[in-house]
Amino acid sequence: MESPILSYLRGVHTDLSRLRDGIPYLIGPSDTAIDPDDFGIALATVDGYVYEVGTTSKQFSLQSLSKPLSYGLALTELGSEAVDAKVDVEPSGDPFHEFSLSESTGRPANAMINAGALAVSSLIKGSGGRSAIKRIEDHYSLYAGRQLRSNGRVYRAERAHSDRNHGLSYLLSSAGVIDGDPTRALETYLRQCSVQVTCRDLAVMAATLANGGTNPVTGVEALSLDAVERVLSVMLTSGMYDDAGDWVVRVGMPAKSGVGGGIIAVLPGQAGLAVFSPPLDQHGNSVRGVAACRRISHDMEMHFVRSARVGQSAIRSNESVDREPSSVRRTEEAVGTLAEHGHRARVVSLAGDLYFAGTESVMRELSGLDDEVESVVIDVSGVDEASHLATEMFTRVRERFETEGRRILLVDPDHVLEAVFPADDAARFESTDEAIARCEEALLDRYGAPGSSPEEVPVIASPALSMLDPADIRAIASLMDRRTFTDGEIVRRVGQRFGGVFFILSGSIDIIGSDLDGNRVKVSTLSAGMTFGDLALGDDDRQETTAKADGPVELMVLGADAIEALETSDPRLAVQLWRALARDAYFRMDVSGSAQTPRSRD
Repeated sequence: MESPILSYLRGVHTDLSRLRDGIPYLIGPSDTAIDPDDFGIALATVDGYVYEVGTTSKQFSLQSLSKPLSYGLALTELGSEAVDAKVDVEPSGDPFHEFSLSESTGRPANAMINAGALAVSSLIKGSGGRSAIKRIEDHYSLYAGRQLRSNGRVYRAERAHSDRNHGLSYLLSSAGVIDGDPTRALETYLRQCSVQVTCRDLAVMAATLANGGTNPVTGVEALSLDAVERVLSVMLTSGMYDDAGDWVVRVGMPAKSGVGGGIIAVLPGQAGLAVFSPPLDQHGNSVRGVAACRRISHDMEMHFVRSARVGQSAIRSNESVDREPSSVRRTEEAVGTLAEHGHRARVVSLAGDLYFAGTESVMRELSGLDDEVESVVIDVSGVDEASHLATEMFTRVRERFETEGRRILLVDPDHVLEAVFPADDAARFESTDEAIARCEEALLDRYGAPGSSPEEVPVIASPALSMLDPADIRAIASLMDRRTFTDGEIVRRVGQRFGGVFFILSGSIDIIGSDLDGNRVKVSTLSAGMTFGDLALGDDDRQETTAKADGPVELMVLGADAIEALETSDPRLAVQLWRALARDAYFRMDVSGSAQTPRSRD
């Protein structure tokens, strides 16, 4: 199943493809054709998963997208104090190519404008047999997770139209900001601008910054966390030049644009977003890129104010129902059916918050489920908060499941996703155990053998007595009393002395115990053909659980007095009875396993 995250991005791409505003940056090799219809969106998470739609594999020039990367390299090599001596960290409010230098110090306002980028490039020198541009290429490659190269033809075309930047270089040199040959600094800057990338590359590079400087795909550190902190801070205030204020208000993520048509936006701790579309607005930013970032940030609640918490997977566990069964005690036939077909139903437990990162991780998990999975229990009882994005994505995935003939059952006692699963929705449950039991019943209805879930089982057909001869079973049955109970009526109460063995003819019995905190919880549910009451076998033993009718129930009871009389009148049959009950109890413990333990999440 396609992820609803990817489906959403496809919708954004389709809608914004209709935008025809803007003019592409036309400086480049004379034989290079720029297609204004090129449009790609890529979103990379901090665990290395990439969603991409549109033109995401076509190479284009980094241009000013190179500025924060080189700034990070200079900070790493020289330290913030040395870099601050040449470049300030204040927003300029000016276009990217302005002669924006401090009157008192001569320093450029920040490293995102051309003057600041030229100053930064002058600080990066050749070393260890590698030229400055080779070292820059290798550094950029750590972000992308693949080797990147500068394009010589693009560089030469840029060099032929660089009079203004050349003038900036000499101005910076005269102010003492650039040491050495200003032309060499310009060449390094233009070569870094000519490094070729794809939209997918940019998303991974942005996710590397979001991941504290470590590439989420390769696991290689590209930048220290201290340097990332400085780079993202300057990107937030200055990365979009004279459009920075509007960007912070409407998008709210550190970002950088390039006249090649690319934009990156970084949601720290959660994701990196990249857009490629050549037509530019008056600020030199991609028209479709800005529109896409605004819409995605709004819809996915990626503004830093809304997504201030560090993102992490919301998935606590994902198990099939045969590995995490309900507390309903099943017959041998039913247990066999669930062991064979339990993989067709999953139990996904969530915890934490469902903001962007948490929601994305859940959507990816659900989208990756095997086609054989027919039902999914989603337990959000451990979720603290759910965003509007979570509501939208869960609505989409529920609709998709239903279209495919599958279903989602939600455990939501605190109404976290009430907009998707209202209180009266049949697919919403208060406890995980009830939802899992419903999945099991659906599997038994579809794949179970006849009689695997009988509505009525007479005593003579009780599995607990199956090892006895028919005559012995009839003799024991003759000692029993028939009793009926209404819904919610207590059959046996905790603390009572042994009252005999109870055989369920029809209906269900809830066995209620206590968890480690003393809370009353349902331990198991017993159905027709099953027994209870056989755990307290002596005069000094007490009932440790409460048995309560779940709907109308009919029982046959072999009372304590009847058992005592049987032991006196027919010791052989009494021994056979206890052997049969012991065998049945052993079987239940063996096949039920964890289902016999109270679920603290109920």
